[in-house]
Amino acid sequence: MWVVLLLVSAALAHPPTEPFDGNRVFRVSVADEDHINLIKELADTKQIDFWKPDSVTQIKPHTSVDFHVKSEDVTTVEDFLEQNELPYEVLISNMRHVMEAQFDSHARASGHSYTKYNNWETIEAWTQQVAAENPQLVSRTVIGTTFEGRSMHLLKVGKAKPNKPAIFMDCGFHAREWISPAFCQWFVREAVRTYGKEIHMTELLNELDFYVLPVVNIDGYVYTWTKNRMWRKTRSTRSGTSCVGVDPNRNFNAGWCETGASRSPCDDTYCGPAPESEKETRALAGFIRSHLSSIKAYLTIHSYSQMLLYPYSYAYKLPENNVELNNLAKGAVKELASLHGTRYTYGPGATTIYPAAGGSDDWAYDEGIKYSFTFELRDRGRYGFMLPESQIQATCEETMLAIKHIASYVRDHLY
Repeated sequence: MWVVLLLVSAALAHPPTEPFDGNRVFRVSVADEDHINLIKELADTKQIDFWKPDSVTQIKPHTSVDFHVKSEDVTTVEDFLEQNELPYEVLISNMRHVMEAQFDSHARASGHSYTKYNNWETIEAWTQQVAAENPQLVSRTVIGTTFEGRSMHLLKVGKAKPNKPAIFMDCGFHAREWISPAFCQWFVREAVRTYGKEIHMTELLNELDFYVLPVVNIDGYVYTWTKNRMWRKTRSTRSGTSCVGVDPNRNFNAGWCETGASRSPCDDTYCGPAPESEKETRALAGFIRSHLSSIKAYLTIHSYSQMLLYPYSYAYKLPENNVELNNLAKGAVKELASLHGTRYTYGPGATTIYPAAGGSDDWAYDEGIKYSFTFELRDRGRYGFMLPESQIQATCEETMLAIKHIASYVRDHLY
């Protein structure tokens, strides 16, 4: 009986990996428009899951493109690349092996752990527990529900004091970017663990509130644990199409659907039928709008590629305080690198990574939040979205340094 129970719980702890056996991730070096057209041709004939950039429309000359291919298409894709003399490397030769290797943490405790990936039920229970155990620092509210009816729990972290300026931080926009929710949990842990012990964090929590939304796209996150590890979008359905979901980070009213987003419901970068069509983006935007007088910075955590981005992504234009944001990003990535030597690039979204409209960072900036940043956490493609648990701690530790650097600056430059 116990053996059966253990097997069942082990199966639940690990997402299904079977369909990914033999799947590959390629990195292709793109020299010019001819190369881009060849990749578009390939994407028209085969089902290709673009990792970086997010879609075929965002590929630029003199860059590289990472994409995931099903096992049955691997030979065809390799033949195509070779026949057309497209330089490529195989980043991941068998996705199932890398997927299983994610769970390399030895902290296989049955409950919540900060050094392993936690499923939604575990994270939800943790939000309740961390608020109950730290009432002087943490409170929990529900800001909305998802398409499938799950509660969106927001944690407010800080020492109670009236009229405090705040920083809003969210994780888990894209379902498959598991290192992102892991960071939001780590941030809360560090806040409560070091308050009153470490002067820097104590000062920040005394003078600022942090709103932390541990998972934005909860339905999608659940789906990555139960059905498809590589799912990205929400899980909303609508009449007229059998395709499911919207890219929540193309669903904000900031140059909505103008560039780097798709109007096709089947695409990974589908912008939705209208801005804020998704319950999740509407809840997030609604909360920020109702707290605009106090929210001074917006931080959104994604993966992968080791970048710190600021507006704009929806156009090749610079924000009014571009010099200030550039200097702040430069200082933050320097802090981040000081711990493990992890190198980040930084700059405006459109030029640093690729143009993409409808993102939450551009929207927050246009709403009047002067300090708006997107983090793209580890790594640069060796594991992509399947960063091993053994890297959670190092990733979170270094990211904390960058976040604290930005938070200190915001505290000293309130507006």
